[in-house]
Amino acid sequence: MRKPVLLTLTVLLSAPALAWVPKLEETTAKNVIDGAYGRRDPVPTYQTLDLTVKDGKFAAGDGAVKVFDGGDKCLADWIAAPTDFKGGSRPASVTVSGQADQLYFQAQDARDNFRNLSAEGALGTDLAGKRLADGLLRVDVNVRGLPTEKARDAYLVRLKAPDGKMLAPTRKSYVSDFKQDGGTWSGTLVYYFEPLKSGIGASDKVDLLLRTEADTNCAYSVGLDLGSFQ
Repeated sequence: MRKPVLLTLTVLLSAPALAWVPKLEETTAKNVIDGAYGRRDPVPTYQTLDLTVKDGKFAAGDGAVKVFDGGDKCLADWIAAPTDFKGGSRPASVTVSGQADQLYFQAQDARDNFRNLSAEGALGTDLAGKRLADGLLRVDVNVRGLPTEKARDAYLVRLKAPDGKMLAPTRKSYVSDFKQDGGTWSGTLVYYFEPLKSGIGASDKVDLLLRTEADTNCAYSVGLDLGSFQ
């Protein structure tokens, strides 16, 4: 899945466009739940960028990935041989989300189990305690081609604030999808950030900086749009 939360919420409620929601309130909760129950079109609750290479371009589009360090050859090599992992693994996708996305899954679960979920119930302590804490942004990075499962710990990920400061994640974890195939490992790394504390706004466009486990100077920048989801 970011200035004080109350201030950000005021901006969110007055803004005409979408924006990431660092703390769910009743209107957003109802919209997300209604989407899960089919009472309205689903609310966008995440942004995913497909970083696989097709026909010499990133599936997410031109400019989706830029070189942050190491020179143009880093990106050229990635595009030329996206499944050659001798020089290190490759990020396959990046997904960014917040509390609203987790509420959507909670609402789907309630619907699948023939229960009704109200906005009031969703904001109660029971379900709220099973979602991200206020102000946290979750970033999932799916990677392919790790030489070992241990090598996932060597990934370095940062958000770049408007003033250029690099924001480290407050914690990290892994999805239980890691598996070995053809001698390399693939799976999803999960990072949690607190962007508001570094001056990043809830509808800002920010850069996610990535260094893989490889012992090279190559580092990459992936553009994220916090204004594309709630």
